[in-house]
Amino acid sequence: MSTNGTTERVSCGMDLAFSSDLNSDLDQSLDLGFDFICVPIVHPRLTRDFFHEKVKNRVGPLSRSDFLLSSQDWTTLIVAKITPTLQLDSMNEIVRHNAEHSFNQEVALANHLGLPAIMVQLKNMNNINLARNVNAIAINSHFTLFWVKVPMTAPIVLCDDIFNGGLDLSTAENSNNDSWKWWNQLRILCNYNKKLILVLEITADLPSDAEITRWLGEPVKAIILSTKLFLTNRKGYPVLPRSHQLLLKKFFKLDVQLVLTGKNRHKSKGLSCYKLYLDHLFQQREMPDQISKFSKGYEDYLQCPLQPLMDNLQSQTYEIFEKDPVKYTSYQQAIYLALLDKVKEESKDKIVLTVMVLGAGRGPLVTAALKAAAEAKCLIKVYAVEKNPNAVVTLENLKSDFWGDKVTIVSCDMRFWEPKEKADIIISELLGSFGDNELSPECLDGAERFLKPKCISIPCSYTSYVAPLQSSKLWNEAKLCRESGKPVDSQFETPYVVRLHNSQLISDPQPLFTFDHPRRDVTGSNFIMMKQNLSNERYGELKFPVALDTVLHGFSGYFHCILYKNVSISIVPDTHTPGMFSWFPIYFPLKEPILLKKTDILTVHFWRLVNEKNVWYEWCTSTPQQTHIHNPKGRSYIIGL
Repeated sequence: MSTNGTTERVSCGMDLAFSSDLNSDLDQSLDLGFDFICVPIVHPRLTRDFFHEKVKNRVGPLSRSDFLLSSQDWTTLIVAKITPTLQLDSMNEIVRHNAEHSFNQEVALANHLGLPAIMVQLKNMNNINLARNVNAIAINSHFTLFWVKVPMTAPIVLCDDIFNGGLDLSTAENSNNDSWKWWNQLRILCNYNKKLILVLEITADLPSDAEITRWLGEPVKAIILSTKLFLTNRKGYPVLPRSHQLLLKKFFKLDVQLVLTGKNRHKSKGLSCYKLYLDHLFQQREMPDQISKFSKGYEDYLQCPLQPLMDNLQSQTYEIFEKDPVKYTSYQQAIYLALLDKVKEESKDKIVLTVMVLGAGRGPLVTAALKAAAEAKCLIKVYAVEKNPNAVVTLENLKSDFWGDKVTIVSCDMRFWEPKEKADIIISELLGSFGDNELSPECLDGAERFLKPKCISIPCSYTSYVAPLQSSKLWNEAKLCRESGKPVDSQFETPYVVRLHNSQLISDPQPLFTFDHPRRDVTGSNFIMMKQNLSNERYGELKFPVALDTVLHGFSGYFHCILYKNVSISIVPDTHTPGMFSWFPIYFPLKEPILLKKTDILTVHFWRLVNEKNVWYEWCTSTPQQTHIHNPKGRSYIIGL
């Protein structure tokens, strides 16, 4: 149910095989509760011949008049269906040319009417010339949106597909056993044009869970449901099988529309009962969790990662992250355990521990430290170190109003601060979506000189994770992110922070780079860093198994962080800290998507590189396909020191 007291409805259209009276059919559909109709743009049986003069020049309209509906109705309530019998890939030249002319004629009429979408149907793998015609229109039109209708499970290859459609018999079985390949071929031929979106026709036999997951990573706009799929419950109403209910609930997360097709098979109840049932099913969908509520509106929206070391954050940014209900509770628990380990019970009223909050922001970690000390009944004095002078204003006010002499405010970059005493515990909140991408290693290295020999760092360790990602949605979004003055294709050499939504992982995330704090020598007796670990540069090679034919559009990045002992925070999917929303994953795109085949081994290479001014990442693949190294020398993206 919605918060305003009205019942939530799923957007649902009715598919018509033809319409002899468009006004009447549209009114009836709307009265039944449907939101739009899908209807052939011309009569399905209309034959056209563009080569014989008598037929070509016949008198009479091609289709119905645009006076039948208002412009608003045409542009909001009608989806045009291209004649499904057009054979744009026929081996017969006359048949093919007639089909091309007919196709362009129908598209031109749909554009004239201002229809919101044009539906084309794929029946097999033989769609190369169709793709050429679709692409020619898509790249030259700002408004034409193609709904590409594909069955979720490919039907059995028919003789007509082979002989009449021109399909090669030798490849028919391989071509038609996976309908995802039909869709993938078309969108590759059209260079991933955003005007091509997917309409999935649900079949009685559902594919495997892995194949369904692959479809969930595609830009699915609508789901077509035939009335043949519905069963009849004990009260005589239509219901979907349990497997199909669960399937729809997965796709509801993508905000798909539904399209009902087929005749009424529950005549005593009327067609409206199908729509009412689908609305009921929509209301039973899985409700968003805390993270989904927080990220509403940010799904698949690419953002530049923050660079708090180089840029001073705004108050609004601090405020957003401070709303996280889990992160600071975890920090407080870690600080509490560290304090207990630092002071024995009999010495709690005698020893005052020095706690330094490095990168204090607007003070939530300072508050967490004071609460932890009160809970542990330990005496502490806190240094709140912050380089952002605007945030220091807030810290000074908090000291004046709440903290008092327990806290000393230091307006300075931690790397250049010269304190008069050393720290027992240092606390920092310098992690980015990829763990180290906000330069926590470099900042905390700069603080090593004022740590006591047995100083505790919170966090004490963090590891970045990488997983291969399928998402034409994100790849297309990155494609649009080119900035003037930057190298060509720089948008594909830039990582983005994004709330992953219309995407799927091809393989499970694997650990990449790990950083530990403090950095000590092997004996732990002093703070001379191990020579072999002096540099924060890293290199990693990862190998991912591929379980299903798919397309690689880039990589998603995460982190897992150990704050102290058994207290950790994570955004890795399998270990994600429940309810924590301070970090979205990071997305590393590829310049060109890579087709992966089942049983392939994907080999991925990542570098973290450092010079005196900047840090940057480089990445590439080496198997099954070699790509160029993305972002060499940080030419497109750097993190400033």
